[in-house]
Amino acid sequence: MGQLLSALVIMILGVGGCALYFLGSNVLLDKLYPAKGQDTEVASRNINRVNSIRPWLFLGPAVLFLTAYLIYPVFDSLRLSFHDRSGDTFVGLGNYIWMVNDPLFRESMFNNMLWLIVVPTAATFFGLVIAAVTDRIWWGNIAKSLIFMPMAISFVGASVIWKFVYDYRGEGSEQIGILNAVVTAFGGAPQAWITLPFWNNFFLMVILIWIQTGFAMVILSAALRGISEETIEAAVIDGANPVQIFFKIMIPQIWGTIAVVWTTITILVLKVFDIVLAMTNGQWNSQVLANLMFDWMFRGGGDFGRGAAIAIVIMVLVIPIMVWNIRRANAEMEGR
Repeated sequence: MGQLLSALVIMILGVGGCALYFLGSNVLLDKLYPAKGQDTEVASRNINRVNSIRPWLFLGPAVLFLTAYLIYPVFDSLRLSFHDRSGDTFVGLGNYIWMVNDPLFRESMFNNMLWLIVVPTAATFFGLVIAAVTDRIWWGNIAKSLIFMPMAISFVGASVIWKFVYDYRGEGSEQIGILNAVVTAFGGAPQAWITLPFWNNFFLMVILIWIQTGFAMVILSAALRGISEETIEAAVIDGANPVQIFFKIMIPQIWGTIAVVWTTITILVLKVFDIVLAMTNGQWNSQVLANLMFDWMFRGGGDFGRGAAIAIVIMVLVIPIMVWNIRRANAEMEGR
């Protein structure tokens, strides 16, 4: 109860503080540059000043926090990546040379590539199929709500749920894990699924696919509804069947949106951390870059140099996809 009260107080203070800041700053701005009671020239000049300053009252806090918590850490991480574990002694490219030769880093890169191939493709595909199907049934909105619901769950919360799905009990014990219960019901032997090297990566991927399918479905459903009915009617008149209409008429028209959804999920996958930490903590050959960075930065005595070097690698991998995604989204908004 104490934690709930603390969270409630923080929410009230946060929302109230934001409202008070925006209200107070705007009132103060209007008093500094009043438009009423002034001659026409002064009033016009004050209105122009207010209009030029007011947007910064809204953007200012965001720019300040982005600078403090995003931009500064990037440059400081770059600096640390060229220093030793304490961050004091300059070691040049030593941390990057270590990464190239470290088998655990290579394992993490391989696993991240697996996640990049499977998760965005599967989540986008399932989201597209579900969006197309649910738009054709009367209870489609209910289905969409249920499928989107995992988006409201944190990655750690989702991992706890799926731990019960993959749960394993020793031979002779009753299996409470759903997957093992199904396997044993068909006469199979229960398995400790998340301890199976290589294959456990796919069991972990299912969790993120389960979460992100709802996101893909919502975006792609909106794109499908924006398709011109005339093109579909023309295809029907020409004798196209539903499958041909879907793949040859509808998908080409929303291909840009599909690409944006795919790249958005790709960026998320490159930074995947919570699921691996909660499910395996990188054991059994399931390590990924973000979890490896966390291990080196905050565990084993804390090696800020190696942890920062891994963070820079993640950033370098994310930036090109993010830039392409932003450009593609801007092109979509402009109708290109």
